[in-house]
This record gives sequence, C-alpha cells and structure tokens, in this order.
Amino acid sequence: MTTETYLSPTDRVQAWTDAGTLHIRFNNLARHNALSVDMWEAVPPLLAQAEKDEAIRLVVFSGAGEKAFVSGADISQFEDMRAAKEAVKHYEAMAEEALMSIYRCSKPTLAAIHGYCIGGGVNVAISCDIRIASSDAVFAIPAARLGLGYRYSALKNLVDLIGVGAAKDLFYTARRIDAREALSLGLVSRVCDPADMPALLAEYTGSIGANAPITIHAAKTIIGEILKPSPELDHALCQQLIRNCFESEDYTEGRTAFMEKRKPVFRGK
Repeated sequence: MTTETYLSPTDRVQAWTDAGTLHIRFNNLARHNALSVDMWEAVPPLLAQAEKDEAIRLVVFSGAGEKAFVSGADISQFEDMRAAKEAVKHYEAMAEEALMSIYRCSKPTLAAIHGYCIGGGVNVAISCDIRIASSDAVFAIPAARLGLGYRYSALKNLVDLIGVGAAKDLFYTARRIDAREALSLGLVSRVCDPADMPALLAEYTGSIGANAPITIHAAKTIIGEILKPSPELDHALCQQLIRNCFESEDYTEGRTAFMEKRKPVFRGK
C-alpha cells in the first residue's frame, strides 16, 4: 500500500496523513473556522484522492485553533454568494457536493469537535460516520434566525441521526446545546475533557486503522442501504458484501490470529 501526498487547494483547509489516517482541518481562524467558498470546494478533491489511496483507513475532520470546529458558513460572503438566484443556486450546489462527498465516502469518517459547531459545522459533523466532542463543544442550527432554506439531504441526515422530535426542537428553536445534551441526543458518540481529546482521537485512529477494512466497508455500505426507503434497498449488494468478507484474506488472518492468540494484521485483501 502507498500513501499519497495530499495537497489542499487552499491554505484555509489543511490536509496531511498520519499512518492510515487522512486529517482534514478547517483553518479559518479569523472567523472561527467559518466555511468560505474555497473551503467547501477543497473537500471533494481531497476525499476523491483518499478513495484511491489504499493506505487510508480513516478520514478525520477537525478545526484549527482552540475555539471552534466550524462556526458556520462565512457570512461575509453571503451578499456575494446568496443575494441573487443564480448565486444561491451555485452556493447550494457547492455546499451539497462537499457534504455529500463526506457522506458517500467509502472510507470511515470522523468529526473531532471542540468549541463552536454551528450551522454548516453541524452539517459537516452529521455527514461523518462518527462524532466525538470535547466538553467545551457548543452546537446549534441557526437557519431559522437567518431565514435560510435548508436542503433535504441535511435535514434527512439530522433526522436519521437524532430522530424527528429532537431535529424539530433544534431546528425550530435555533437554540444552542452543550456537549452533554448533544451526547444525550445521540448527536455525538463520546465526550471528553478538552485535554483528553488527542487521546480519544488516537483511540479511534488506532482501532479503526487496525481493524479489517473490508468488514468496515461492508458494514458502512449495508448501514447506508438500511437507511434507504425499503423499495430502494439492494439486498443483493448487501449479500455480496458479506460474501466478500468471508472470502477475503483478512478473514483468514482474523481466524488465524484468534487461534494463535495474537493481534491480527489486516491488509484490506
């Protein structure tokens, strides 16, 4: 397996690899990592590259600095990007492409959240497979305070994750919630002290990086099928993915390592 060099098209999105993890960090410190046009546009090509890189087992999204994961969209660009019909259409298409590239990524994705996670930040986070947060995290979806329309895909992700009632509560009120309430709603999976976030993230990168990628890919794909309306569910695909697991070299390695009482070394084959 080879690890490629990841070059972000903008300084406001940083990208690097660490072992089998691709890190994508939003870096707009002057605006608490608010998502500007170039930041949205940087995400799909980085993920497209990761799709082809066999060495990448996990993609982690984070925010630079100590104050925010993502504080929303960069409203300084609203007048230019959302004031006219064609600008709105372009902006929405661009954001949709970025978020769906995260949601559809075949590799596991994780959002490591601290500080503000507002609006577009929530959309990035809920497009990921897993969300972990430090106890200083603050979440909100303030669209109703701004008069913005919200895309079907973003609301569906929210409803699928936390349920209809909680989604309506957060969206209608636009209220802010802390990490503890986010955990209780299922918006995040784990919460830790800010100082412990590197260790918690290392737990995930280590375990996911060590586990069988074919099995993880099969589970991710089947869960995606489960979330579809039943007429669209591809049972044949699900069955083939399971067969792929049992026919893989990784399955042989997993059984052998279990019998030999050692840690398996999975190669994604």
